Amino acid sequence: MSDFKRLTKRLMHSPIVQKGIGLVAAEYLRLVWKTSKVVIEPADIYEQMNSQLPIILAMWHGQHFLVPFVRKGQPAKVLISRHHDGEINAIAAERLGVGTIRGSGDMGRRFDRKGGVGAFKAMLTAIEDGWSMALTADVPKISRIAGAGIIKLAQYSGRTICPVAVASSRRIELRNWDRSAVNLPFSRIGVVAGELIRVPHKADENELEAYRLTLQAALNSATERAYAIADGHRGDHRG
Repeated sequence: MSDFKRLTKRLMHSPIVQKGIGLVAAEYLRLVWKTSKVVIEPADIYEQMNSQLPIILAMWHGQHFLVPFVRKGQPAKVLISRHHDGEINAIAAERLGVGTIRGSGDMGRRFDRKGGVGAFKAMLTAIEDGWSMALTADVPKISRIAGAGIIKLAQYSGRTICPVAVASSRRIELRNWDRSAVNLPFSRIGVVAGELIRVPHKADENELEAYRLTLQAALNSATERAYAIADGHRGDHRG
């Protein structure tokens, strides 16, 4: 590893640097939102969600940057990884008025090691206390494949899942694992919510898998529609 890379790595682990980047990121996203025209679909989604609060907001990783503005002042927390990149995201989220729970939503073999069990319990407690929860639905490092964690959270909490997608007309699309879209100011923003999903507490494994696939399809459909609104046409764009 070169001296430059070592220095960069050390800087990115510095609490002062992380805080600075997080605060700048939050204010940048605020600028994007305030300078853009927002189109929400369906128009009555807030009326639908208000009767279901607290709610579980599900989104795809890499398409989540503007989601804090979708909550319209409702108390909400977001699940963020313990990775050093997650620290920056947590600082930005808290700057935007969103609480944070640190850990992984992975329900696989490393679930315990990544703080997943503690995070899952913390999310259940937050929901019981009246907080809505927002979390990315993807299996870690596997884009656009919904994991079982969010379905189990809905099952155990008894709360409704709202699949949501946000897209902007002006954006930079990165070639990383989650196909992140960096939203740019002065955009047309599409905010799309899919049909609300309620998972029965007594659902068996086959039913849970069916709900997982339903959520995955709903997020893909909402994402496609959000990009169509943002780009001003009905074409097929999956981000």
